[in-house]
Amino acid sequence: MKVSAPDGVKVYNVSSGRSLPAWLSEKKKRSLRKDEEYRRQVELVQDLEFPAACHRLKATPDGQYLFATGIHAPRLRVYELSQLSMKFERHFDAEIVDFQILSDDYSKAAFLCEDRSIHFHAKFGQHYSTRVPSFGRDLAYAPFSADLLVVGSAPEVYRLNLAEGRFLSPLPAKSPGINACGISSVHGLFGCAGDDGVLECFDLRKRTSIGTLNAAAAAGAADAELTAVRFDDTGLHCAVGTSNGLVALYDLRSSRPLLVKDHMYGDKVTDIKFHAAHGSGGNAGRKIVSSDSHIVKIWDQHSGVSFTNIEPAEGSINDVCLWKDSGLAMLACDAPKIQAYFVPSLGPAPKWCSFLEGLTEELEESAAPAVYDDYRFVTKAEVDRLGLNHLIGTSLMRAYMHGYFVDNRLWHKARALAEPFAYDTYRQQRVQQKMEQDRKSRIGIVKKLPKVNKKMAAQAMLQQAAEEAAPAETSNKKRKVLPSVLEDDRFKAMFEDPSFAVDEAAEEYKFHHPNAGTQRQSKQLLAEHFQGLEDEEEEEQEDGQPDGEEEGQSGAASEDELQDEEDDEDGDQDGTDQQHQKGKKRKASSQSQPRMYVAKDESAAAAFNQGRSLQGLQEVPLGQRAPSSSNPSSAVTARVGGQRELTFVPGRDRGSRGRGMDRGRGDRGRGDRGRGDSSRGRGDRDGDRGRGGAGGRGRGRGGGRSSGGRSRGRGRGRGR
Repeated sequence: MKVSAPDGVKVYNVSSGRSLPAWLSEKKKRSLRKDEEYRRQVELVQDLEFPAACHRLKATPDGQYLFATGIHAPRLRVYELSQLSMKFERHFDAEIVDFQILSDDYSKAAFLCEDRSIHFHAKFGQHYSTRVPSFGRDLAYAPFSADLLVVGSAPEVYRLNLAEGRFLSPLPAKSPGINACGISSVHGLFGCAGDDGVLECFDLRKRTSIGTLNAAAAAGAADAELTAVRFDDTGLHCAVGTSNGLVALYDLRSSRPLLVKDHMYGDKVTDIKFHAAHGSGGNAGRKIVSSDSHIVKIWDQHSGVSFTNIEPAEGSINDVCLWKDSGLAMLACDAPKIQAYFVPSLGPAPKWCSFLEGLTEELEESAAPAVYDDYRFVTKAEVDRLGLNHLIGTSLMRAYMHGYFVDNRLWHKARALAEPFAYDTYRQQRVQQKMEQDRKSRIGIVKKLPKVNKKMAAQAMLQQAAEEAAPAETSNKKRKVLPSVLEDDRFKAMFEDPSFAVDEAAEEYKFHHPNAGTQRQSKQLLAEHFQGLEDEEEEEQEDGQPDGEEEGQSGAASEDELQDEEDDEDGDQDGTDQQHQKGKKRKASSQSQPRMYVAKDESAAAAFNQGRSLQGLQEVPLGQRAPSSSNPSSAVTARVGGQRELTFVPGRDRGSRGRGMDRGRGDRGRGDRGRGDSSRGRGDRDGDRGRGGAGGRGRGRGGGRSSGGRSRGRGRGRGR
């Protein structure tokens, strides 16, 4: 049972919640006992619904039975309220326009149908039927004269006397058509609401009207029709409703309305009722209950101040039924279920449903949350964006927590003014979503990360892959793998709608993830200022590896030098491939084992401790860093990113004019074949070829290690 509090008055929706089908099994019903929504649901009367819609509702004068008519097919259902169940159901050939209960209980009733027929029913069923000359629109009954009065599309009031069992001469009306009629239970005055907005009153003892009033024009709606009329219990006041949503209250002794109430929907008023409210303080007094197809308004008869409103969740309102001196109201809507509402401020619950008092007290003690179905919550930023700052502090905006509650209609109007192209943007987004859905329907197996929240989606995919790859349990039952978040429809919009994107730069994200930014920064500083210790050791091992194969080959050089060169090139390519494979294995093993790091230099270690990056300083050219040093005249200064910095002036050294005697000279290379000395071969440190400077003819091969690293040299000389 939901509760709402419009205008500070609590309104309990007794019939809220989904209805269960009649064919539902008992086992399924028992399983619903754990459903919180089903447990809070209250079934006031059993089978209080129709297949399609309900048109009219009336309670018998003794308050023990409820008449309800609806479709489809056209039918009547009578409920015995003391048993909280349906008593019987009867079908008709045409839809029922209106009906009147002729006795204190359900034993006698008259029904006006769309086919101009009037059906009289008794306890056993249909008793008699007749027809009227024109299509009827409303029906009234005068108990003191036993006259059944029918009004419709003709300018006449048809009278059927039930005591004599015959039609009396019709009463002529001045309006071309009559939409509604009503009779006072105090003095018997009969009023007709005409198509031209004229209220015409009759004394049934006379054949002509005793007075007319253009009630619509007096209420401020000159071109409107009158659609409802009702007399109060005192016999001094009459209320009329117009086709544009106005309700005017008249004193029969005055031609000017006492009050005019606007429903603000522009729809015709379908029903008006006077209700005696019981309460204390400002809630005491008589109320007027007026309804149109959208809302039921309850307002004070003397001041016109709104007391509360009732708006059904589904369907337009056709009729309202109130219990005398009670706070229970039922609405007949264009929906299968008959809506029931309980307003404790209007009065207590009827005797047949006195348990509602205890239920409402329990809900108040449990502090059930209020439901604002017709309001929208907006934050302060949204209020500024919509331009509604001038409404803060008024009754149109209700402060709640960190924002305000605004009526849905006002919000839609303000949004249409603030964002005139919002619909075009929404349409483009819908078209884009439709195109993406069509693309997904094509053949494709590759799983791609979504455009929104890629990091979260990647973590979910890795977690699901790990669960699927995990070994099954030893029990006989199969291991149940939970569905991924990406496959769950409840979280589908989180990876598609950009409005759900996680902003890692937001303060809320940093508050919940305080180490997110520092971990990323620490990894960057670690890669910049430190070097893996295992990598350095492997490089040193490769540099210090003895060249046993080369030494062996130096002792027995090949006969064909070109063939040796081709073999060396193939060996270099094979070595490169082996190094790549070793690097991959080393990377895979390093991920599974802890690694040791060493600082590149002292300045890098100091910068890492301070949390600074030296990348910007290292990219500055040497010419710009030199003037900013503390001692620019010194030859050797400390460097930001390295160990030392050397400053020199380039010049020409005459002592280095040898023919390669100082460049990459091998120490152990010696030619074994030939008649010349090829140990004086000239070669680079990188192992390039050189030309021998010997005077004899011969070939030689030398290899050695220079002070700068490994080098190989070959010499070839020809004697003169």
